[in-house]
Amino acid sequence: MCARYAAYVVGDVDFLLRTWDPTTRPDRLAIDDARVWLGLEVLGTDAGTMFDQEGTVTFAATFSAGPTAMQLRERSRFHRVDGRWVYVDAELAELVDVDEERA
Repeated sequence: MCARYAAYVVGDVDFLLRTWDPTTRPDRLAIDDARVWLGLEVLGTDAGTMFDQEGTVTFAATFSAGPTAMQLRERSRFHRVDGRWVYVDAELAELVDVDEERA
C-alpha cells in the first residue's frame, strides 16, 4: 500500500499498472498533476500476512487540489498473483473536503 501511494506521489504509472490485478487493471492510467499528495495514514488492515492470499488495507490519503485540502478514504482489496501482492479494487471509497469536515 505504501509503495502504491509513493508511486502516485512521484507519478510512476508503470509501477501502479504492474501492481494492479490483471482482471481489474485499466488499459491506461492518468495521474492528475494538479494534486499534491500530503500524506498517507493506514487506518487498519485485515489479513494480508505472509500466510494469506488476500487482504484489505483501509487508509486516508490527503492531498491538495489548489487551495482545497482533500482526503481520499478507501478500503483497498489486495490478493496474491504468482506470489506477489497486487491491488484488486476498492470496496469503499470516499472523497472528503478536509476543511469542511473540520468546520
